[in-house]
Amino acid sequence: MPQVNTSLAALPEEARFDVVVIGSGGAGLSAALCAAIDGARVLVVERTSHLGGTTALSAGTTWVPCTEPGLKVQPDDTLARASRFLDLAVGERSDRRLRQAFLDNGPAAVAKLAHHSDVQYQVRALHPDYLSELEGAALRGRAIEPIPFDGRLLGAALSLIRPPIPEFTVLGGMMVDRDDIFHLLRLTQSWASFKYALRIIIRHARDRLFWPRGTRLVMGNALIGRLLLSLLKRGVQIVTDTELSSLIQQGSAIQGVVLTQSRQGQTVQRKVLATGGVVLASGGFNRHPQRRSEMLPGAHPDWSPAAPGHTGQALDLALQAGAALGEGGLSHAFWAPVSIRRRADGSTAAFPHFVMDRGKPGMLTVNQAGRRFLNESTSYHLFGIEMQKQADSPSVPCWLICDAAALKRYGLGMVRPGGRGLAPFLADGYLIQANTVAALARQLQMEATVLQATLSEFNAMADQGIDTQFNRGTTDYQRANGDANWPGPNPCLGALREAPYYAIRLYPGDIGAATGLRTDTHARVLNAEGEALPGLYACGNEMHSIMGGVYPAPGITIGPGLVYGYLAAQHAMARAQSAR
Repeated sequence: MPQVNTSLAALPEEARFDVVVIGSGGAGLSAALCAAIDGARVLVVERTSHLGGTTALSAGTTWVPCTEPGLKVQPDDTLARASRFLDLAVGERSDRRLRQAFLDNGPAAVAKLAHHSDVQYQVRALHPDYLSELEGAALRGRAIEPIPFDGRLLGAALSLIRPPIPEFTVLGGMMVDRDDIFHLLRLTQSWASFKYALRIIIRHARDRLFWPRGTRLVMGNALIGRLLLSLLKRGVQIVTDTELSSLIQQGSAIQGVVLTQSRQGQTVQRKVLATGGVVLASGGFNRHPQRRSEMLPGAHPDWSPAAPGHTGQALDLALQAGAALGEGGLSHAFWAPVSIRRRADGSTAAFPHFVMDRGKPGMLTVNQAGRRFLNESTSYHLFGIEMQKQADSPSVPCWLICDAAALKRYGLGMVRPGGRGLAPFLADGYLIQANTVAALARQLQMEATVLQATLSEFNAMADQGIDTQFNRGTTDYQRANGDANWPGPNPCLGALREAPYYAIRLYPGDIGAATGLRTDTHARVLNAEGEALPGLYACGNEMHSIMGGVYPAPGITIGPGLVYGYLAAQHAMARAQSAR
C-alpha cells in the first residue's frame, strides 16, 4: 500500500488538479473516486484529522433503486415505481428534475464503483422503505450496504478513518453490524451463532495485539475503508487538518481554492487551482455557530451524533461567491431521538435510537406530562420532528419507558440487552429505575395517576395487538423493526407489567443537514437566479436535499450523495478535458 502524506506542505505552490474535493465523507470520497477512475488528478481536503465524516459513524446504508445487486433481490422493481414513491413522499418539497436525475443515474454510479474499485455492496432480504405504506414503496432491494472490509489492507492509512461511536461497539472497540448482533445475542442458544461469534471475537482479540484498533470494519467504516483503499491505489492526494480559507473566483467562475493547515504550531498555506472544478462535500451547516441557532432553534449541539467537521465554513464561502440556499423542505435537518451520557473522558455521548429499542414490545414513549404523543415505531426522522412539535406538554426531553422483561430482551439505549451491569447507568442518572409505576412517575416528576392511566391503556391495546391511538405496528416498515419472535399479535406491541420499570431521556438529535446549496442536475451550484457558478459543485449534505427534508427510506443521504458526487465528477472532468 502506498504511503500517505497528508501534509499540505508536500504540495507545490500553486498546485494544479483536475478536481479538488472539500470534505471526505461518503459523498466527497465518491466524487473523488469517480473522477479518479476517469483519470483525473484529484485532491481531497479534510478539515479534521480523520476521514469519513458522519458516513463513517453511520450504518453506511445507501439508497439507490434498481442497482445490479438490488435487482437480484427485487427483480421486479423499476425506476418508475421509485419515482412514484418519491413523488408521493416528497412532492413539491424538492425539484422533481433533481430526483429524476438521481434515479436515472443511480444504477450507473453504483456500477462504476462496483466494477472499477474496491467498493462492493450487499443487499438484505428485507430492508423496507420507511414510508412503506405509500404506492411505489419497496420492501427490499433499494437499500444497499457495504460488504465488511479488512482494514489491514490499508496498512498505516487505517488510522485515517474516523473511529465508530464507542457506544456502538462491544468488547473494547469491536465493530458489530446487525448480523453480528443477531449471533452475539444467541451465543449460547445456537452452535452456528457460537461459531460465528467466536470467530469475530478471536479476530478482534488478535487485532488488539498488533493494531491500535479493530481491523474488521463494518457499516459506514467499511464504506469509507473501501473508498479510501480505492483512492490510494489510484494515487489520489489527501490532506487532513486543512481548512478551506477561500475560493479563488474570477467573475462568477470558481478557479481554485486557498487552503490552510495548522500542525504542531506551524501554519502552511497553499493556493490550489482546479481545472475542472471544486466539489463542496464538507457536510453542511450543522455545527455552524450562527446558522445552527437560526435554523435549528432549541437543538443543543451536544445532542447531535454527527461528526465534528460540519462547521458550515465551505457553505459560507459559497454563499459569499454568489450561491443560494435551497428552500421549501419539511425540515432544515434530518433527525433521530438520542439519549445523552457523559463519558469517562468528559466527552458527551449522543446515542441515536434508530431501531433497537423504542419500537419493540414492552417499550413506550411519554411526554413530560406522562402521556403518549406519537407512534414509537415511526421512522427516527419523524420521531425527532414530532418531539419538537408538541404544544400541549413539552416533549424535549421525553421519556422512553420499558419494563424489566423488555430491558433484558432488547436493552435500552446504551444499556446492553441482558439486564446486567446497570449500576453505572443508574449512578449517573442516565437510567431511572423504580419498582412501581407510581414510584417511576415521582422520579420523572409527573402525576402518578396520569402515567398509570397511560400504561394501563397501552397494556390493554398491546394485549389486543391494536394501537388505537397511534397505529403502531401497522406498516411493513414498522413491523420489520419489531420483534419477529414476539408471541403476541403485533410484533411492535407488548405490555409493560414486569417490575422494575426503567426510563431514559430522549432528545431530538440532528444527524445531517437537509437544507444546503441549490444545485442543478449536474450538481453545479446555482445562484439566486438559478444560474450556475462555473467550476463549483456540491453533493452530500452540502447540497440541498433532493428529498426536501423528508426521510422516506434508509440511506437517503448517502445514496444521493454518491450519485451527485458521480454527476459532479462527470461534469468537472468534461470541463477539465476541454481546458487541456
